[in-house]
Amino acid sequence: MTFAWPWVLLGLLLVPALDLAERRLRARRALRRRALGELGLGSSAVPSRRLTGGLLLGALALLVVAAARPQATVGDLHREGTVILAIDSSTSMRATDLAPSRLEAARAAASSFVQAQPPTIRVGVVSFADSGVVLQAPTTTQADVLAALGRLKAQGGTSLGQGIYASLQAISGGKVKITDEQLRSGVDDLDIGHFGSARIVLVSDGEDTSRIDPLALARLAGTAGVRIDTVGLGSPDGTTVQVDGFTTSTTLDETVLREVAETTGGHYLGAPDAATLADVYGQVDLELTTTQVRTDVGALVAAAALLLLVAGAGISVARTGRVV
Repeated sequence: MTFAWPWVLLGLLLVPALDLAERRLRARRALRRRALGELGLGSSAVPSRRLTGGLLLGALALLVVAAARPQATVGDLHREGTVILAIDSSTSMRATDLAPSRLEAARAAASSFVQAQPPTIRVGVVSFADSGVVLQAPTTTQADVLAALGRLKAQGGTSLGQGIYASLQAISGGKVKITDEQLRSGVDDLDIGHFGSARIVLVSDGEDTSRIDPLALARLAGTAGVRIDTVGLGSPDGTTVQVDGFTTSTTLDETVLREVAETTGGHYLGAPDAATLADVYGQVDLELTTTQVRTDVGALVAAAALLLLVAGAGISVARTGRVV
């Protein structure tokens, strides 16, 4: 235990001084009573006030301690870290097998997830199609994250690798630099640092149309301590989507999403409909952290002093009929 105002504890020196003064006063009263008793002018019995006096002195000592603002260090268990919401914004996300569309369902579920987070969680937003873009760097300002989610727009193809790369850039504050040639040839030998408290929630239908290997980026993320949880939208049975007047088919590729998640120690979560998608975000496992926090316990000490005062007064009333 520590004290914000330790100099106040010098007041504890008054306690033994007051105790000594009270003992001397009690001794003089005892002599006077005995003298009066011998003269037949009163009782020579001396009522004992040691218990009540001790309680009052103890209360005084506690009040001095409370005034010094004692502080105890306790462990505060909470969720803490960085979460990147990497959301597929390719043309296939216009499919309506999740009402009103895959993209709108993903946006709504992500917004609910953001609003449910404590202020210790920093959330960022990445949009990926043919390339990945950081729409919002990690922040605890939920309004900024929600605004970024509102800017998602479905167009282009799908590159899961670009989505993971942009997410790593967001986590590192732009410090992760990988050239296009490295993205195409492989990144297994790169060292980008360690970000053990970061998570990526990658939401996609899994139809990767790029030549960048998403598993290579997933291995890079795993080496950096970043876990990727993947969310598969739609059904493996597939559906159709209208693009510029043409009808094309789109099918959920669960295999690649499972492999990305498993490579980093994450989980794959399937969302065949909007209701399931809303529940899926609740299954995202964020890291629990214990932080040592100093807490002022002066009020508790003062409450203990009050209890001693009440106890002393009660005993005094029971013995003498009044508070003395």
